[in-house]
Amino acid sequence: MPEVQVKKGEPVDRALKRLKTKLESEGILDEVRRLRAFETPKEKLRRKARAAAKRGKIRFRFTMNRPNAGEKAVAAEAPAPAAQA
Repeated sequence: MPEVQVKKGEPVDRALKRLKTKLESEGILDEVRRLRAFETPKEKLRRKARAAAKRGKIRFRFTMNRPNAGEKAVAAEAPAPAAQA
């Protein structure tokens, strides 16, 4: 369960906003909304598509930032260029 420490002199509204942000980022609010009412097959399909797109974005971001991620396969297929004198 996410927790938010209220700092001395901090408005309650700001602490609630931080709590809501934490709940949203962990997906708890989406799960509560999903379990609160019946989910139609179309809504279920959309939810799964959004989750897959999010996973794909994360996977793409981390595979693109790796140095030499795709160069090993290309280097293994192509022969080394001959040195010209």
